[in-house]
Amino acid sequence: MLLPESSVPGADLPVRAVLPATVDAVRSRGTAVVVAPPGSGKTSLLPLALGDALEGTIIVAEPRRMATRAAAARLATLVGEPLGQRIGYAMRGERSGGKGLRVEVVTTGLLVRRLQQNPELPGVAAVVIDECHERHLDADLLLAFCVDVRANLRDDLAIVATSATADTVRLSGALGADGPAPVITASAALYDVAVEWAPPAVSMPLLPGGRVDPRLLDHVAAVVRRALSENDGDVLVFVPGEAEINGVTRRLAGENVLPLFGRQSRAEQDRALAPGATRRIVVTTSVAESSLTVPGVRVVVDSGLAREPRMDQSRGLGALVTCRVSRSSAEQRAGRAGREAPGRVYRCWSATDHVHLDDHPAPEIAIADLASFALDLAAWGAPGGAGLTLLEAPPVVAMTAATELLRRLDAVDDSGRITERGRRMAAIGAHPRLARALLDGTPRVGADRAREVVAMLSDDSGRDFGDDLPARWRSLRRGDNRPATTRWQEEKTRLTRATPTDSPAHEHPVVAEDLVVGVVVGLAYPERIARVRGVDSATYQMSGGTGAVLDPQSALRSTSWLAIAAADRTPGRADARIRSAAPIDEQTARDIAGDLVSTTDQIRWDDGRIVTRRIEALGAIVLNDTPLAKPDPVLVQAAVRDGIRRSGLSVLRWSDAALALRERLAFCHAHLGAPWPAVDDEALLAHLDEWLGTELASVRTSRDLAHLDVTSALRRLLPWPAASRFAELAPERLKVPSGSEVRLRYDGIEPPVLAVKLQEVFGWTATPAVADGRVPVVLHLLSPARRPVAITSDLASFWKQGYPQVRADLRARYPRHPWPEDPLTAPPTKRTKPRH
Repeated sequence: MLLPESSVPGADLPVRAVLPATVDAVRSRGTAVVVAPPGSGKTSLLPLALGDALEGTIIVAEPRRMATRAAAARLATLVGEPLGQRIGYAMRGERSGGKGLRVEVVTTGLLVRRLQQNPELPGVAAVVIDECHERHLDADLLLAFCVDVRANLRDDLAIVATSATADTVRLSGALGADGPAPVITASAALYDVAVEWAPPAVSMPLLPGGRVDPRLLDHVAAVVRRALSENDGDVLVFVPGEAEINGVTRRLAGENVLPLFGRQSRAEQDRALAPGATRRIVVTTSVAESSLTVPGVRVVVDSGLAREPRMDQSRGLGALVTCRVSRSSAEQRAGRAGREAPGRVYRCWSATDHVHLDDHPAPEIAIADLASFALDLAAWGAPGGAGLTLLEAPPVVAMTAATELLRRLDAVDDSGRITERGRRMAAIGAHPRLARALLDGTPRVGADRAREVVAMLSDDSGRDFGDDLPARWRSLRRGDNRPATTRWQEEKTRLTRATPTDSPAHEHPVVAEDLVVGVVVGLAYPERIARVRGVDSATYQMSGGTGAVLDPQSALRSTSWLAIAAADRTPGRADARIRSAAPIDEQTARDIAGDLVSTTDQIRWDDGRIVTRRIEALGAIVLNDTPLAKPDPVLVQAAVRDGIRRSGLSVLRWSDAALALRERLAFCHAHLGAPWPAVDDEALLAHLDEWLGTELASVRTSRDLAHLDVTSALRRLLPWPAASRFAELAPERLKVPSGSEVRLRYDGIEPPVLAVKLQEVFGWTATPAVADGRVPVVLHLLSPARRPVAITSDLASFWKQGYPQVRADLRARYPRHPWPEDPLTAPPTKRTKPRH
């Protein structure tokens, strides 16, 4: 018997009332969804009831390490046994209990690994996937794997999913093969929780880089002191991260403050989770939102902030981003105050702001890096999730990026199926990037040192050393921070088991110690290898194309080359901020990122010049740039074409003859139509090769552009056989009565202009026309000083009405020029009267 009598302290919780219905559903349908609020007993009583009802081990999967250990300890207390007897737990690098366990609490990630190794789960009667509403990536994956196992390998494997929210339609549908799984709902919170709205006096949005305004931490601390004065019992304070935990703790100096977060030692976590003799203030993150119970709490102070993973797919940069909590998260946080007695929650925002919060937090599959997820799917034999029942399809962009990364790492083939190398990487149980760094780093720096650096990167230990990764490594090896060193050593031991090597542990290539870290980091993140942009600069160019900036006080500022492990970019900023990195040199960069090194001949158009260079680059980092002595003519011509199309036709040398020819062609196109071609900029650029191709073939340098014969090129556009009449339809010149041949001035669609001295057209009665007589010429009749005295397209009317006035105005000013009374009978002339 595992489930204690209801009279046992802590065993009479709301979930107890629905245990019979849950057991009946599991026996009849094999699946069930249990909905119960935090603190109602679903994590502690449900596994014990299933253990009594089913033959075999009950595995409980928890989303977090801290919750895993705490849940196991709670179960052991309820059955009155020490951990490891019938109740045990397991997580990466840590285990309590062996064979014969009736209930084992494990992390979701660990259970995914077990399923990959042996999907039948021999000896396991049921899997309880706890806190499914949190929508962690591992939990979504575990659910899909378990459903697949039940459908294809073990129809006797029971699956129970628990949730703290009633939004279970998708969850029950995914579990049920022949209809939705039964949903069993336990009662709501044991006690009422009063809500106090406690917003700061002035709005305090997040600072650049997603940092929390220190004034908000001042406000949270002030609200905590208010809560202490107005209530009894312990206070649970929610802030977004470890830095804010430390900030609030400092502001509450003199009080009994206990921080609670994932990177603490087990002893520190146990102290925060155990009831105390004196009143406590437990400052924590979302880790205590639903999967942990903190006894003695009567009051919750909620900052209203959380930290979630985000992935910048275009730059390959991941980061934890500070954001507002969702309404469902706020309700779960508040429920912590009503577990043991009536409680109160102080929310550091207004009721109006609360209305605008999102209903639920975004599922991790929608916002996180999917590389490990994609590798797990491939290892399962379901690339991209094909054939699996996922609660939500992965975003196409993120999944494509993850699959492409795995291809580059040779973890999957072109069809997305896992390779033998991919299986080795999956067995390591680390992010595919770190698995690659371990596999490829071992022959470069030695197995032990590769494991040490990968263990450091996996756990992010030694964060207090800022961005200097070699300094962190030395600190871990010295044991400066005991909890961090313990976690690091545990992970190193786990990696040793996952990657056995035949060579003695002490043998490794001769590589400088600081460079060891850079080699491993560069293998994991080759696109984050970076070179300084200028002398005495803290700005770097990453091989992936993004800029990156060191902290002004960084010990790495004198380093020309860096291998960057962590960097994040604030929206709106061009450069990322370097969080952790290690020095390398150019030769090392070439070695570890050799597939990014390329040599290309760069022939491009640059502001009217043809630039020809030979570029050797490591991704976006230019290593060498030298002039090309003999550039490929075809590439030169392509660059010129591209430059003309981008810069426009003005880059060509347009002689007067070329401009005149273009205007005549434009005139014919406007007034005669086909087959006369359009010669506007858009048309000429669209058909550049048709008219300018021959001339472009001779271009080798920028100087050759000035010698292109644009006039001859344009003549290729003359349509045949209509071209034989071009001089007739759009003549360059017209013969006037004086015998002069005067040039016509064309202006596209406008009628052409003939500017001629008035005396040269005496006797000309009919206005000349072009384009087969369709378009009358506009006559600009000029004075002896060649200034227009009349503009007309109707000569007959001008002689009758305009000429008398012109004659009266000008004959006294120009007495040597003829001004006859009858210009229609006067002889035309371009000469003046001789002097007497």
